[in-house]
Amino acid sequence: MYGPGGPLGPIEELAEKFSKETGIHVEVTAGPESKWIEDAKQDADLIYGGSEYMLRNMMLNHPGLIDEQSQTELFPRAAGILVRKGNPKNIQSLEDLTKNRIKILDVNGAGQLGLWEDLAGRKGLIPGISRNIDQSVTSSAEAIEIWKKNDKHDAWITYESWHYRLADVTDLVELPEEEKLYRGTPISIAANSDQRKAAKQFIAFLKTEASHEVFQKWGWK
Repeated sequence: MYGPGGPLGPIEELAEKFSKETGIHVEVTAGPESKWIEDAKQDADLIYGGSEYMLRNMMLNHPGLIDEQSQTELFPRAAGILVRKGNPKNIQSLEDLTKNRIKILDVNGAGQLGLWEDLAGRKGLIPGISRNIDQSVTSSAEAIEIWKKNDKHDAWITYESWHYRLADVTDLVELPEEEKLYRGTPISIAANSDQRKAAKQFIAFLKTEASHEVFQKWGWK
């Protein structure tokens, strides 16, 4: 099973639980696509995405890799604002991200493409937030490395779920429900999988209410 790092927390926990309950071993490889895509072409049984567009881009970029008819939506997750522990700049809203001397870290890809713009555009905040983006990277893995390396960035507009992976170095500023933006978490069977029965069984397991509770623990809706 292959996919990005964002959903790894619940996916990995549930893969271990599924393996114990069924005896079917699920091996999860996660991270930036470039690190695993060639292996996935050889032996993937399942591929998941950090958003719907992310998985569909993979279908376009790697024709024949994914059985498009098998695509299943798991659970959505909301975007929020990650800030430094203790929230020293007292960031409480999207509007606060437009203030002077606020430095924003941006992931321009990895399921977050256009995420901040969609949030800001509804409130007329695109110019102010764009002006305060100090650095853009293409993956969450890069953003995490930069965030941990120094403390020059005050905020990162990303999925709330990342806070649960980075609770030691972030606080979460949740947006009001009417401002929240949700994106999906899709999963599909690989076109050349020779474990389709087991793959379908694992997808069904992921869709149960018990599994939903695990996703919720990790920051999903």
